[in-house]
Amino acid sequence: MKKIIGLGNALVDTLLTIENELMIEKFGLQKGGMVLVDQEKYEEIAKEIAPFEKKMASGGSAANTIHGVANLGLPTAFIGKIGKDRVGKIFKNDVESVNIKPVLIESDTPSGEALAFITPDAERTFATYLGAAVEMTEDDLQAEFFQGYDIFHIEGYLVYNHPLMLKAVQLAKAAGMEISLDMASYNVVEDNFDFLHSFVRDYIDIVFANEEEAKAFTRKEPEEALEEIAQMCKIAVVKVGKNGSYIKKGNKKVKIGVIDAKSIDTTGAGDLYAAGFLYGLMNGYNLEKSGKIAALLSGKVVELIGPKMEDATWVEIRKQIAAMD
Repeated sequence: MKKIIGLGNALVDTLLTIENELMIEKFGLQKGGMVLVDQEKYEEIAKEIAPFEKKMASGGSAANTIHGVANLGLPTAFIGKIGKDRVGKIFKNDVESVNIKPVLIESDTPSGEALAFITPDAERTFATYLGAAVEMTEDDLQAEFFQGYDIFHIEGYLVYNHPLMLKAVQLAKAAGMEISLDMASYNVVEDNFDFLHSFVRDYIDIVFANEEEAKAFTRKEPEEALEEIAQMCKIAVVKVGKNGSYIKKGNKKVKIGVIDAKSIDTTGAGDLYAAGFLYGLMNGYNLEKSGKIAALLSGKVVELIGPKMEDATWVEIRKQIAAMD
């Protein structure tokens, strides 16, 4: 049975549904994107949204993906950094609840939190306070973390820390692992354009990008972007929302559709897509079946608030996967 380990910002998502974009504009956020905020700005926003009903769950892109693979029954682990506080405990307990092996380094700094504003169009906009998560450095990583795993999944949100990213993939390659990268956000790609290109060419086997991220990375529309990314890695995936996704490996290219779903919140859709696809690859499934599993997970998660699905939903998902051709 193949195993996967992820590395990412250990964050707790605080999800807030809003009626319009006024709050997003007030705080200078980028609609549909992610903006990093310092502790002062974070506390200002947190105070403003205190009276509103919110939902909290462990988050962070890579953690969501690993969580998804764990719920499908494969052995998983996650590397991150948390604070010695209530938010950190929420994160650790949530990880352990689905049998993910926690490789969590503790800090005296408050744990990271991602404030997600969900608008009526189901789009989510993040104001992210990285807290302890951003303190992770290349010195925190040890070769033993990567031993015994087959796939290493890393989130693009870490790309601002070039030494950490490079040390991580070098240790993973030394351990004989395949590496997958989720590009995370179009503004992350734009801010790290040159580094990401060399990083993908030199180290990455599997790339996940949505339409906006793929365009930021290649300056091209989805199908042309897919072709360019596929020349730089083994498997390229470009997601195009309600129009599905494109996958290419060598000369093989497939188009994957979407399931019927009533979208109320896109938080975690890309992360769970990656979970489904990586699960398929780890089980030796072809691109079509892996893509269908990915579409199933991403379609199910958008029907609820937040990136976490109930146990009953996972039972149904596992039944549907077992019934796939």
